[in-house]
Amino acid sequence: EVQLVESGGGFVQPGASLRLSCAASGFTFRDYYMGWFRQAPGKERELVASVQVMDSPTYYAGSLMGRFTISRDNAKSTLYLQMNSLKPEDTAVYYCVASPTIILPSTPVDYWGRGTQVTVSS
Repeated sequence: EVQLVESGGGFVQPGASLRLSCAASGFTFRDYYMGWFRQAPGKERELVASVQVMDSPTYYAGSLMGRFTISRDNAKSTLYLQMNSLKPEDTAVYYCVASPTIILPSTPVDYWGRGTQVTVSS
């Protein structure tokens, strides 16, 4: 059974940093493209970032490049999202995703985690 379990979310003030983690199991992690989506209240789900099988980033949402960094550790079957200089508009549920093909905003994704809440507020 494929499982993607996110952790690391929380409530932080603007300007703070968080690192999200996604522990993967039930599939050969190193063979899958991985990514992070997010969904804010009342908004559509959007792709935040995705990474290729060899830890080379594929995509960043334009507004997030420079603040967010996606990475993966194939030995630990874990995906990360380092988020710096957080803003209130980053408030959302963040989802870990996995797919055997490249992950871009318009491509389908095979597996989803349940999400972790990130709230940025003063």
